[in-house]
Amino acid sequence: MKLRIGVKSDPVEYRYSYEWLFSLLQNEGVEFVQLGSSFEFYFVDDGYFTALKSLAEEHSVRIRSCFTAHRELGGAFTGDPRLEEVAKRAYTRYVEIGAILGADYVGSNPGAVYRDRMHIKEQGTARYLSHMKEMMHFAKSKGLAGLTIEPMSCSAEPPTTPEEICFYMDELSTYHIAHRGETVPVHLCGDISHGFADSERRVIHGNVELFLMEIPHMVEFHFKNTDSHFESTFGFSPDECTRGVVDLYELKDLIFDSAEEWPVDEVTGYLEIGGPKLGRDYSDRDLRRNLVESLAALRTVFGSL
Repeated sequence: MKLRIGVKSDPVEYRYSYEWLFSLLQNEGVEFVQLGSSFEFYFVDDGYFTALKSLAEEHSVRIRSCFTAHRELGGAFTGDPRLEEVAKRAYTRYVEIGAILGADYVGSNPGAVYRDRMHIKEQGTARYLSHMKEMMHFAKSKGLAGLTIEPMSCSAEPPTTPEEICFYMDELSTYHIAHRGETVPVHLCGDISHGFADSERRVIHGNVELFLMEIPHMVEFHFKNTDSHFESTFGFSPDECTRGVVDLYELKDLIFDSAEEWPVDEVTGYLEIGGPKLGRDYSDRDLRRNLVESLAALRTVFGSL
């Protein structure tokens, strides 16, 4: 199993241009980008993405994956058929965008149940899985390698527990096997910072525990640091490494000790950080330093990027 390292584009949204990001990545020797979504993506014409792909190539960067930056595709869990239909149309467009960009994978987290309507969670799961089965056919017709799901960190954003993760993946894997020539598989986009703590802040499932059990379904993941209750997330600057719970050396061992369990021969881990406070003259300028310091930490542990 070969590990590649990339960056998710989220922190430049409404702050810096993609040209700025691609130039930084070229200077840092980073080849792969996971493109986060923005509101405008679902409405702008194809030419925007054709130009974006060309811009990336000019900087020796490849947009290998598309994964939502927000929770905008979660209509199946709202209980409102109008919002569910919007999510389906938006997901369809996101798959089209991934195909234009030449991405291998397109994905999102399934969505969030309203906390005051937790009783509809099971119905939302059924609607979401039905929708994903339709998307598996559509993604196949567009030439993608697969779709991805990201397990989250609370009971209102399934799948979260090992049982929920296995249920989702077993359901979609069974469907793919039954329609292998007509569908793409659904995999996981994991996140080493995602664990599950309950309403009393008791850790029910740790981030390392969940990451390990997801590996047989995982084709990409997020490098991200967090605290002991998974409350805040951040990067890997020297200060952040001191206060965070994600040990990159431990993560490296987890990844390569499980080399035979990954479902693909080449896995990409994307640095996913929010960056400094958005929309302040005194903080936006720090994004370059945030990215460079975290990439330096990854380079120290994992070698050349």
